[in-house]
Formats: sequence, structure tokens, C-alpha cells
Amino acid sequence: MRINVQPMGAYQTNCYIVTVDGKDFIIDPGVGATQWVKDNITNPVAILNTHGHFDHVWSNAELQKELGVKLYTPQGDVMLLKSSNWMPDLPPSTPDVEVVGDEEFDFDGVKVKFRHFPGHCPGCSTIEIGDAMFSGDFIFEQSIGRTDFPYSNPNDMKRSLERFKQLNYDKTIYPGHGNTTTIKKEQRNADYWIKML
Repeated sequence: MRINVQPMGAYQTNCYIVTVDGKDFIIDPGVGATQWVKDNITNPVAILNTHGHFDHVWSNAELQKELGVKLYTPQGDVMLLKSSNWMPDLPPSTPDVEVVGDEEFDFDGVKVKFRHFPGHCPGCSTIEIGDAMFSGDFIFEQSIGRTDFPYSNPNDMKRSLERFKQLNYDKTIYPGHGNTTTIKKEQRNADYWIKML
């Protein structure tokens, strides 16, 4: 598995291209991501959103059209793809597949697992491919996603962190912003964040 990352836009949102067995998966194509993605793929298979905030989905529609591949978005955040409280000029996009809860997809032998962790927003999810977890804005290195945005819910975040603590395996976490970390490292911080919410 090869993972290529490029921070995009003013919020330096990590856009990822994950290549497994010659298949390219595009995760969270943010502001201005289209050309970088096109320059770094050979066989695009799917566009995957961890959640629906504008800085993670800005280039969805453009890439759907130019690459001719399906867009997968957590169901709870589909409404966020149409308009943004922060960015009224958000290019609207429509997912081909609305991901419901914890759902796994098989792309000719490459398994992609969405795991639903609401709180930062209703659909907030992680995406697991191989030994990598792409955490969007749920978990960061020594931090968690904000819960003071429209549609955020601190109580949901507490429950999500409790579920996250129960994961009985370790993987490298590739977050929506900042540096990589691991599940085990961030599980040690979970109680602190639960108490702070």
C-alpha cells in the first residue's frame, strides 16, 4: 500500500491518495485538490469522504466528473455537501453511495471499512484500508475534532470516544489535519478528552 498526502487550502486539509493493488482511492479532496489528484493517480477507483465539511469535500463534484468514479459519503453528512454555513460558494456534490453507519466495501479484493464516530458532525467517520485509519476530523495527534460547530454534538463525541477506546487493534492514523499518530497512542488520551467535553 502506498499513501500520498497533500495539505489543501487555507485550513491545510490533508487529501490522501491510497494505492492498493494498482487501485487508487481518493480520500477527502479539499480546496484545489483536483489537479494534484489527477497528477498522482493512474487507476482511480473511488472518492471517499470521512465527513461533509467544506474543506474536505470541495473538489468532490469536479473529480466525480473528470474521473468518472463513484463518491462515497457518510449518510449523516450528505446535507452538508449542498451548502456550507462557512462557505456559501461551496461547489455542491451528490454521493453515488450514502454510507450507513459502520459499513465495509470490497473493491475487487481491497476492503474499505467506514466506522461511524459522530460528534464533530453527524456523519463523521473513519476509513480503514489495510493497516491505515484515515480519521478525518474525529481524531488528531493529541487532539480531537471540535464540537462547537453547527450540527456538532459533544455527547455524541463522548460516546464515539468511548467506542474508540474499545478498538482492540492498532493502526497508523492519518488525520484530516496535521501529523500521523496511532490508535493505541490516541486511546491513551481519550479519557482526558471525554472529561473535557
